[in-house]
Amino acid sequence: MKNEKKLILGASIGNCVHVAGVVHFLSLARQEGFDTVFLGPAVPVDKLFSKIYELRPYMVGISYRLTPENVVPLLDEIEQRQKELPFPVIWDFGGTKPVADIARRYSFIDYVSDGFDDINDTIRFLRGGPHIESLASYGKTLEERIDASYPYPILRHHYGRPTMEETVQGVAEIAQARVLDVISLGPDQNAQQFFFHPENMKREFTGAGGVPIRSAEDLQKLKEASQCGNYPLMRCYSGTEDVFPYAKMLLDTIDNAWTAIPLCWYNELDGRGSRKLEVSMREAQALIRWHAENGIPVELNEPHHWGLRDAPDVIAVAMAYISAYNAKKLGVRQYVAQYMFNNPSGLSFSMDLAKILAMIEMVESLKSSDFKIYRETRAGLALFHADEDVAKGQLAASTFMQMAVKPHIVHVVGYCEADHAARSGEVIESCKIAKGVIRHVLNDHISIAQDSVIQERKAELMREAQVLIDFILQEYGEYDDPLANADVLCDCIRKGYIDAVHILKNQKFRGDMATSIIDGKCVAVHPGTGKPLNEKNRLLRLKEKYNREQLEYKAI
Repeated sequence: MKNEKKLILGASIGNCVHVAGVVHFLSLARQEGFDTVFLGPAVPVDKLFSKIYELRPYMVGISYRLTPENVVPLLDEIEQRQKELPFPVIWDFGGTKPVADIARRYSFIDYVSDGFDDINDTIRFLRGGPHIESLASYGKTLEERIDASYPYPILRHHYGRPTMEETVQGVAEIAQARVLDVISLGPDQNAQQFFFHPENMKREFTGAGGVPIRSAEDLQKLKEASQCGNYPLMRCYSGTEDVFPYAKMLLDTIDNAWTAIPLCWYNELDGRGSRKLEVSMREAQALIRWHAENGIPVELNEPHHWGLRDAPDVIAVAMAYISAYNAKKLGVRQYVAQYMFNNPSGLSFSMDLAKILAMIEMVESLKSSDFKIYRETRAGLALFHADEDVAKGQLAASTFMQMAVKPHIVHVVGYCEADHAARSGEVIESCKIAKGVIRHVLNDHISIAQDSVIQERKAELMREAQVLIDFILQEYGEYDDPLANADVLCDCIRKGYIDAVHILKNQKFRGDMATSIIDGKCVAVHPGTGKPLNEKNRLLRLKEKYNREQLEYKAI
């Protein structure tokens, strides 16, 4: 939004000489396209109104940071004199919390900043005008929410406690705290897998890993609890069985802000479902198309699944591209590209950032007018220490690194997650820690990403990922659009062309992936010698292996 020709005046009033707050406010206003005039410290009310009549501003920002009682006569006078203005003016006030609490008593003041709010609140006010506490000012959809805040990222956090009662209460507490933009509901595994077949639920797993959602009414209660404070959007983890009725239910009950669908997982590969790989991948592609047709943004939470299972960095980068390619092919118009930092465990911060930068450049090569891409970043679970004080530092450090890629969404991971699923207070505290980092680096120009070592590793990963992609295109050239073909991708996993250490090897999945952390990178190594393998040699070795097996089979 551009605001040319709109003028904002700023001043510290009365005997207050503290101007840092109002100067910072005017700086943000200029970034938003406003013209600004700073009147200085200790501005008398007469001078303030003289300038208002002279310049006819769109908005006036006033500040006072001294004794609370002393601001009362100043605001009383301003309140009376602003009623006589022959043109409308929007007013905002900044001060310490005790002074701000007094300012809130005056109805003519449209926005009050007390130091407990955040930069994104000010950005929303500048973009949306006086109605800052309305649902419309926060945004009712993912796109609106991002547009209202960017470059300040919106925050998402997972939440789901072992009982419905605690989760409903916690959702309301989180909404009232106004620190989280997206509550990402985590159902228990019984709900994800057996929602439509309650007779198959295992009683001992009730509440394990999330909230025991058992009806559409449960979801509606959770959504209703969120409709206060800053009206956070709500989304929910996908089902692992009956995926289409599950998706429709989420749309009808919580207006699912976006869906997260893995292309290759939630099946026999990871034990999070009973479906065969081939079945789940075709269902995933159909489910992506269904969400696209219903105008729901889609996230393919795919690349980090490979990293979590100790796949080499190259495969994670290639799968980031292949995931986005599938989403675009299937009609998605708003794509959430999730980038999990600190994954796998053992990556150095610099080599981790290089991997994320490689993913971003390859994914965003697909960007077009009908394929909008939002960057979502998060810390990896393996990063966090069980000691919560240590983990708080790790959360802050990871958030700092994430800001290097200018995310639209920061998926905050609770500092307590190494020990237990976050309670509402811990969600709020974790978001505040993240906000404390974000506000200080938002407009900084630290060029970590431009470090030559990081750039060299990024370029290397992109070259190597392209080797894998080109291999698939050539090896399966007889298929229609191999990168979006479920038969092709499943065969690549079966043969180990796309592979991870943690995939259980058997007659069906015959790869022999081995990896090692070398110089802060996760690289493929020869399973026998332990020596690093580039993609060309890794793939040629596997292809020769299968050619030998075919010859041996024919000889029998």
